[in-house]
Amino acid sequence: MSRVVVGVDAGGTKTRMRLLDLAAGEIAADRTVPSTGWQTRSLPAAASWLAERVGALPRPGDEVVRVVTGAHGCETPEQCDRLGRELEAALGVPATVVNDAQLLVPAAGLPGGIGVVAGTGSIAVGRHRETGAHLSAGGWGWVLGDEGSGSALVRDAARAVLARADEGEPLDALGSALLRSYGVPGLPELAAAMSWDGGVETWAAHAPAVFDAADEGSATAREVVQRGGAALAHLVAALARRGADTRAVVAAGGVIVGRPALFTAFESELMALLPGVTATLLREPPVAGAVELARRLAVR
Repeated sequence: MSRVVVGVDAGGTKTRMRLLDLAAGEIAADRTVPSTGWQTRSLPAAASWLAERVGALPRPGDEVVRVVTGAHGCETPEQCDRLGRELEAALGVPATVVNDAQLLVPAAGLPGGIGVVAGTGSIAVGRHRETGAHLSAGGWGWVLGDEGSGSALVRDAARAVLARADEGEPLDALGSALLRSYGVPGLPELAAAMSWDGGVETWAAHAPAVFDAADEGSATAREVVQRGGAALAHLVAALARRGADTRAVVAAGGVIVGRPALFTAFESELMALLPGVTATLLREPPVAGAVELARRLAVR
């Protein structure tokens, strides 16, 4: 019988799972499934959803000794602990659940630091350098926060374009890019589309228009991107002021990984706020962090 651990990255769009054979030190299975149906409003339902998918991963003869899940939408330690207990009961295997941003530092092979996610949403998470207590900043949702995320960049870009119109300024490259992206003829239609046609859940898909406009020379778009990157750095600074371990800062998420301008703005502001603290982009999939956390717990 092979002793194995399972790492899971349950994201808003897709869920990736890996099975590590502890004796061989090799990944024995790697599977990605759609996150259709994933939610954290009902923790028993979330645990059942995870258990159904994790339970199909082991091979005949495998003994699963630990499962670690990084869960999108699991925002507090208490919520994650409750979901972990529900998952453990559903699987009959020791299970731990953390916020998905907590996978970034171990995925990078680092012992400690702060993880920053900037994708559809944004959040920064870490642990207190002395007590190990969980710390987080941001992650308040697309309407109220999530600065630096794809959703917030589009929101802030539209606000900037509308503010220019209020001042009688002509449409610039950013305004034109948003109109093209939404397929609407003018600003009233843009405002209506963003407010009523799918709502905030659809905003992030239009983030490329903001970056394209910045590349075309729009000063307004560049300022939006600059402010977004700076806001992410301020999340890290907030955690540092609360005592977080800042040995490393690891950034991940489709927007910050795919658009260098956002990472550059983030990195520049971080250096100004916290001299000596460096940021790196995660090159490994976050699920690697779940596997590493599971391995550490299994070999204690």
